Amino acid sequence: WWSPWRSPPSFQDDTALSTTMAAYGVPPALGVAPEMMEEISTGTTIMACQYDGGVVLGADSRTSTGTYVANRASDKITMVTDNVWMCRSGSAADTQNVCAYVKNLTEEHNMQRRGDLDPGMADVKLVANLTMQLAYKNKDKLSAGMIIGGWDATLGAQVYGIPLGGSMQRVPFTVGGSGSAYIYGWCDNTWRENMTREEAEGWVARAISLAIARDASSGGVVRLVTIHSKGSSRQMLEPKHQSLCESELPVIPRKVGGVVG
Repeated sequence: WWSPWRSPPSFQDDTALSTTMAAYGVPPALGVAPEMMEEISTGTTIMACQYDGGVVLGADSRTSTGTYVANRASDKITMVTDNVWMCRSGSAADTQNVCAYVKNLTEEHNMQRRGDLDPGMADVKLVANLTMQLAYKNKDKLSAGMIIGGWDATLGAQVYGIPLGGSMQRVPFTVGGSGSAYIYGWCDNTWRENMTREEAEGWVARAISLAIARDASSGGVVRLVTIHSKGSSRQMLEPKHQSLCESELPVIPRKVGGVVG
């Protein structure tokens, strides 16, 4: 209880409570003391590239919070429309909300301007511009780096990079996330224009596998999305199917229900 004869609860009381909570494993961010709050770092590897007839998007599946792996099988490639997909890096909450807003705005635009023409489709550049506007106008509040990739009848295969800060550029290929620093040189050295679909899928899978091997914040499975004039398809590569990096140990098969997998 509190009376005028007693001083109100002080900030130091909250600090002691927050310290006690942290001692029991409760995240400091749930406390109220600023000195107890630590910056949450996130890591990932996302990328996309054009090939002769379409686009391949790829990502790892590890969601990390500092040194803690919050989700080892997350999906960082989100469908905006049937022909446009988004790779997300940074704060998962920020990028999920940006993608939801973009999807909503694109559907409204299609209803007003396109009518029944190609339902479920959209111009890739339109989606990229909507994403860029949201990212730029909220650049002080968001931690979001995104890649837009897709195919449309107007401009064909397209890849747009939208890094932190909300700028936008159309590129033949781009890499994002913490793992990108480990593979940019390899990508620049091995990139070729007009690759076939199989070559592009193998190139993206190889690049993400290298990033997973070197970046502690990237890991899990490799997810691929291929978009072309006839639609889109998804693939998932488990660790045992990923290319090994130099000096990397092979994956040891595990027995699941008596079956080696």
